[in-house]
Amino acid sequence: MTPATPIRVLLVDDQDLVRAGLRIIIGSEPGIDVVGEASDGAQALELARALRPDVICMDVQMPGMDGLEATRLLAADPEVGAGILMLTTFNRDDYLFEALHAGASGFLLKTASAESLIEAVQVVARGDALLSPDVTRSVIQQFARPAPAVAAPTGLTEREAEVLALVARGLSNAEIASALFLGEATVKTHVSKILIKLGVRDRVQAVVYAYDNGLVSPPS
Repeated sequence: MTPATPIRVLLVDDQDLVRAGLRIIIGSEPGIDVVGEASDGAQALELARALRPDVICMDVQMPGMDGLEATRLLAADPEVGAGILMLTTFNRDDYLFEALHAGASGFLLKTASAESLIEAVQVVARGDALLSPDVTRSVIQQFARPAPAVAAPTGLTEREAEVLALVARGLSNAEIASALFLGEATVKTHVSKILIKLGVRDRVQAVVYAYDNGLVSPPS
């Protein structure tokens, strides 16, 4: 996707008024086009395959196929390739962790500001993942546990392990670069290699994998 190419967004929510509000907020931003709307998970699958959006804004609770199941199916479909931003009115950790394990690239409450929503869409469209400090704390609390006797083999170098530990604390590439006295481009390269070696799609999934497998320890 070139800078001149608008970000293509698919909205998925069973409430017409919610979709209308999202369409107004997101569609009014230059460089972002709302290309379709779905009212449930099954329709989201159909439209995602037909429209090939860059980002899918996905509600969690919907009748029929909910957003979590739709996310699992979409994340596993190589023909889709969209980043999935989960939206919910419920600040519940179980939704968050299910969404992350399902393959979501971000998780945002519907009470977030319009600016936060637009930024989240842009972040996910770039192929990054949305890990806000609040979400990062929840992830750490949920996944932080004593490391297993033998950590899962990853082939990470010592430097890559250091970078992963900082990613798991929610630091941006710029913050990691500052902490490790590296160039930001170098950090970006390390992160890309980490994702490949762990076999995960983005930073969110890397954090989940790292805590699940005891590759990093929670901050004391």
